[in-house]
Amino acid sequence: MNIIPEITRESITHLINDEKRGDRRDLSQYRDIQIETDVISKAEGSSRVKLGDTQVIVGVKPSIGTPFSDTPNVGVLMTNAEVLPMADPNFEPGPPNEDSVELARVVDRVIRESEMVDLEKLSIVNGEKVWMIFIDLHVIDYDGNLFDAATLAVASALLNTKLPKITITNDKINIDNESKEDLILKNKVSMSTFVKIGNKMVLDPSLEEEDILDARLSIGVTEAGEICTMQKGGEKPLLKEDIIESVKIAISKSKELIKKYDEIS
Repeated sequence: MNIIPEITRESITHLINDEKRGDRRDLSQYRDIQIETDVISKAEGSSRVKLGDTQVIVGVKPSIGTPFSDTPNVGVLMTNAEVLPMADPNFEPGPPNEDSVELARVVDRVIRESEMVDLEKLSIVNGEKVWMIFIDLHVIDYDGNLFDAATLAVASALLNTKLPKITITNDKINIDNESKEDLILKNKVSMSTFVKIGNKMVLDPSLEEEDILDARLSIGVTEAGEICTMQKGGEKPLLKEDIIESVKIAISKSKELIKKYDEIS
């Protein structure tokens, strides 16, 4: 997190307490969202999302593997996140840091808990072979609110994913890379992230707003308007009223966000 001068912190806080923001947005307004798919030719599904000046890119790569012993007839979904040093001066090269690990876990969980991917349909040979779906998420420009941008990007890439057609002859698995089938999905999902600054909850925080937050709340909402995940961050607690207000806004905003998928499909 950047070190913010106290005078800057007080200025932003006073502005938000007056229900104003530096970029003139309402407290519950998203920045401009742009979604593009088919951006990585070697991936089976891919997308690039811009949320304001935050930009993330996602590639999906399937592979045939062995299922986990406790879920023998269920496919595997794995999410990896990398925050590139060029995205922000505070990001350093090397092994995944805490921010990258948290980003991967939060996005992976919202996809799983929403049941967006029909994992049972990824079984090829019961108890022996399944599709393993590897999701690689890269942050290439950071200006706040990675969770929402990353969720949009991963969901868009999954909606764009096609698997090679599989046939089985005499117990032999045949892969037809020339014939592709859509990845079977059951749901769509979005995430809305709020930060508490002063006495207000603010949607889609910019980087300067994140740098002075007291608390953060990210809420995953399915296409049916159901809450599937919640993630709390920041050092200070949230009031019951803060959570109730944020949930209501998140459910409302989910319609706006999920509509973005329809515009690219």
